[in-house]
Amino acid sequence: MVHYIISENDPKSGGLIAPYIKLYTSPTPNGLKITILLELLKLDYYVRPIDLSKSECKEDWYLKFNPNGRIPSLTYVDEKGEVTHINESGAILMFLVDKFDKDFKYSYKHGSAEYYEMIEWLFFQMAGLGPMKGQFHWFSYYAPQKDEFAIERYHKETIRLLGVLEERLTRNKTGYLVGDHLSIADIASFPWLNFRRLPELENFPRICQWLDKIDEIPEVKIGSNIPERKN
Repeated sequence: MVHYIISENDPKSGGLIAPYIKLYTSPTPNGLKITILLELLKLDYYVRPIDLSKSECKEDWYLKFNPNGRIPSLTYVDEKGEVTHINESGAILMFLVDKFDKDFKYSYKHGSAEYYEMIEWLFFQMAGLGPMKGQFHWFSYYAPQKDEFAIERYHKETIRLLGVLEERLTRNKTGYLVGDHLSIADIASFPWLNFRRLPELENFPRICQWLDKIDEIPEVKIGSNIPERKN
């Protein structure tokens, strides 16, 4: 269950009783990966919404535990009060399943073939799908001036990567990227394709089926709206 924290100076942000999870995030694909997994794992956690429009993640207090100044960032305080900071969404996903997914509902046993395939497709999103689709959206919607060459380049590469995912789903034949159940491999890529779906997705039927199936999971619906978007 999520517990909101308004700001670092808000009285509610202090006096938390260990153990606890505190997530600094925004409603972007990288942030939604984590809230989706936290909901699926049925964990209690606190959320400190980060206002990207005000560059909160570039402020000194945030840079002390996340020098890259990006979201999301997760703080875990264990029963003894020992603090662990984890940055980068892929690393946070791995931390959460390693620590809390003991029955491997959303991961696979370390050392198994499925485990390494899961890591492979997690890294595929982190190094390929996320950066390429992210750059496409930046140059298409947010860049101060239009750069048609950049838009075309990142659009083509995004479509190519969709083809890779489509082929993977075709070969695996289970409806998931790895093995026979939902894992962090799927959770990593899902928000990037479900958020502002590209019109070209209709050319990739297996991806569409995969997105629709995951989107119907109640915990995914909840996690996809934390924090709530302002627009």
